[in-house]
Amino acid sequence: MRRRAYLELGRVSNLPTVWTNVLAGVVLSGGQVSPGRLGALVAALSAFYLGGMFLNDAFDRRWDAAMRPERPIPSGRVAAREAFAVGFALLGAGLALVAAAGGPRAAGAGAALGAAVVVYDAWHKGNPFSPLLMGLCRVLVYVTAALAASGRVGGAAAVGAAALFAYLVGLTYAAKQETLTEVKGLWPLACLAGPLVYYAARAPAGGLLALALAAALALWTVRAVSLLVRRPPFIPHAVASLIAGISLLDGLLIALHGGGALALGGVAGFALTLVLQRRVQGT
Repeated sequence: MRRRAYLELGRVSNLPTVWTNVLAGVVLSGGQVSPGRLGALVAALSAFYLGGMFLNDAFDRRWDAAMRPERPIPSGRVAAREAFAVGFALLGAGLALVAAAGGPRAAGAGAALGAAVVVYDAWHKGNPFSPLLMGLCRVLVYVTAALAASGRVGGAAAVGAAALFAYLVGLTYAAKQETLTEVKGLWPLACLAGPLVYYAARAPAGGLLALALAAALALWTVRAVSLLVRRPPFIPHAVASLIAGISLLDGLLIALHGGGALALGGVAGFALTLVLQRRVQGT
């Protein structure tokens, strides 16, 4: 039971989207890392993600007790104090790994990521700017990976991070509606189109692979939005779908910037996320 509770707290089904974020950040920076360093970066940013998820539930324990009593903390399977301890320990482990694998610049970005995660977790309920904070967290994954790989962010990584940021703003706005019976205002969902606008501006870069990934991302996003606007809406399912779409976005950006077959890592991350979400709830 404890292991299952930890899997739920960490929302481990979404981890492949973090792995493809790291891959995209490395490729877009133009840098090169050994398989060992890449693995260390993946482990480090995974620790940041898991730590953030533990802290999210720890800070939300009172809200969850009223709205989602089945979650591990209000159901009594894990104590809030334990979730706080594990969450901060994971953030510390992630920062130590980034410093070891990526050097001081990457460590600085990792520290900023850790701070952004804590601010988001502590202040996302009732905060109209929380979608921006969540977008910043994912952007800092790109930035940390880029700095670890090349010592700089560079134009491609910066613009790619902007496309990711737009998508995350739309996704997080949808996630904020999760306990409602309908989505309140649809215009922020337009941010989900940010990566496709970027693709349209760069096409035909990336060739047929980028075209296929852009089409897949577009169709998947439309499907998720259709779940949001139907009556009644399937908001948790739509949000989980959009989270899986992050990996398609990463694959598209990799293809646009000469990553070649590495872009297929985005497809693999997308498929793996969907499989894992059937076992562990992604929201």
